[in-house]
Amino acid sequence: MREEIQGELVVFSLDAQRYGLPLPSVSRVVRVVAITPLSEAPPIVLGAIDLEGAVTPVVGMRARCGHAARDVRLSDHLIITSTGRRTVALLVDETHGVISPAPGASVDAEEILPDLEFIAGAVKFDDGLILIHDLGRLLSLDEEAAVERALASASSEQSP
Repeated sequence: MREEIQGELVVFSLDAQRYGLPLPSVSRVVRVVAITPLSEAPPIVLGAIDLEGAVTPVVGMRARCGHAARDVRLSDHLIITSTGRRTVALLVDETHGVISPAPGASVDAEEILPDLEFIAGAVKFDDGLILIHDLGRLLSLDEEAAVERALASASSEQSP
């Protein structure tokens, strides 16, 4: 069983569902920019962006969370975060700011449904739940390895 979710959360949405990420893992939120496709990336990775000189993979959160695919919109946001192993940009529909859950308002993922793959838990609010992502499990080990190969391949293609 995981510990109660504590601390501030960055809230984002996909369609009408709200999700949260621990604030300390988020470095910033930016408007969407051009995403360069990576030919060998896993399907969950939409491509990469240049983030202050660093090639950063972009994870499609709609696909990761089971939402219907759609084209990228100019109103979309990128949440720059760390999975613990790498910096990634999460493509989301919208961000809503930072919240501080009240003590006792969180529910562990195991209490919702055992083996929820990417969810650490939920926070209850009067207007509904915010599902909290477990960034450590955002990419599987196979996906992580595929991202490494895709980034290496893209890097070697751009070298003279």
